Amino acid sequence: MRRKALTLLTLMLCISLAACSGRKAPAPITELYQGKTFRDVQKSSYHSQIYTVEKGDTLYSISWKSGQNYQDIAHLNNIRPPYNIFPGQRLTLKKPSRSISKKSNNRTGLSSNSKTNQAVDPPKKQAYGGSNTTVKKEVTASSSSKFPNKITAWLWPTKHSVSRGFANTEHGNKGLDFNGNLGSPILAAAAGKVVYTGDALRGYGKLVIVKHSDSFLSAYAHNDSILVKEQQWVRAGQKIATMGKSGSDTVKLHFEVRYKGQSVDPSRYLPKR
Repeated sequence: MRRKALTLLTLMLCISLAACSGRKAPAPITELYQGKTFRDVQKSSYHSQIYTVEKGDTLYSISWKSGQNYQDIAHLNNIRPPYNIFPGQRLTLKKPSRSISKKSNNRTGLSSNSKTNQAVDPPKKQAYGGSNTTVKKEVTASSSSKFPNKITAWLWPTKHSVSRGFANTEHGNKGLDFNGNLGSPILAAAAGKVVYTGDALRGYGKLVIVKHSDSFLSAYAHNDSILVKEQQWVRAGQKIATMGKSGSDTVKLHFEVRYKGQSVDPSRYLPKR
């Protein structure tokens, strides 16, 4: 009996040693930490299929950060011009894949009336607004018909030289940076309508977005002061802001151009100096 107990104890010890030898090093930190970094949160909010509208958002600012065409987002969510949205409203940013479209039909698109109408603060007319009703099929005239099909000329947004160029990489610079003086004028690079002014987009500081056509948008970031309002039409070369360092450590202008929601190199369109 004593010999059997000793044999059993030896067998259990061998099994225990074998299990411990399976991992030669401590578990990596990545296996232990299950939280999200700031970059993870920022990326997931704008790059998932569903986005919840926050205070200060417009359809244009959401499309800008998500890299989607604002017209595609409007179509997916049955939103008509002037593209009004509400805080708390859930928007589909990307068309669901076939494998999940049937399951997500009741959980995507616009939120219920009881949720979208509960605005915490009095909303700005353009930043929010709109309704949850289904869009009628008949074609209606919209403000987008006022935009030209082609932009005839682009102008430099500032007299200062480029300090950092465009880089078409995952974490590269999505526009042109200009170092300058506090208060230097910032000019509209082409004629169009101001579709966003504010500082709700992280990393851009005080920002102005101008719509030039159904395909082109331009953005002017880190301003000190903004001299235009949303829905205002501006001409090419018009002063729309002054250079500052909002959202930045140094005074500069970050200038971007997007074509159908995608970042493009602004130097391809700007005239040679």
